[in-house]
Amino acid sequence: MKEFDVKNWYRKSQYQFFKTYEDPFFNITSNLDVTNLYNYCKENKLSFSLACIFIAVKCVNQIEEFKLRIYNNKVVKFNKISIGSTVLNEDNTFSFCYFNAEKSLEIFDKRGKKVIEDHQNGIDFNPALNALDLVHCSTLPWISFTGFKHARKGDEGQKGIPKLVFGKFFNEGGRKKIAFSVEVHHALMDGYHVALLFEKMEDYIQNL
Repeated sequence: MKEFDVKNWYRKSQYQFFKTYEDPFFNITSNLDVTNLYNYCKENKLSFSLACIFIAVKCVNQIEEFKLRIYNNKVVKFNKISIGSTVLNEDNTFSFCYFNAEKSLEIFDKRGKKVIEDHQNGIDFNPALNALDLVHCSTLPWISFTGFKHARKGDEGQKGIPKLVFGKFFNEGGRKKIAFSVEVHHALMDGYHVALLFEKMEDYIQNL
């Protein structure tokens, strides 16, 4: 990571305004059309859930604001962001697995399945409490939703890690859609940047 130049940042005023908020996070939830992704995964025997995670972290890495964090009261930027995702255990509890951004969905699927297999062979709760170079991700495969609120520790406003959540996919008008929640630190980005993430993910899915 390297220190980010806040002084010459076009969002300097917004950063200074929101950085002292007790709760500086905002959440946007909308539906993604995943018809092409679902069909592609079925045709190529790929994990649909891993595919969603792959696209999320791929597109996160294309947006500068999603790579910014707050460290020691300064804004820092990472060159590459990974993703930490909850994985479901047999007893319906969950643990955390960590996945690196990969060049292709096929590589991500192969390596992701190995990460999950290794986890299942030696289950460990394993939260990466001090890691900043990632986004947090969860999946709720049981329900779709129209809003989401995260549990947060008191110090998370001093880190600014985005949190993503995928819901259960559903059929609407002959298309498969999935609820997708994005929660981010308002000092580091605005609604425009969240909308840009949705746009990039939808564009990638439509052009598989």
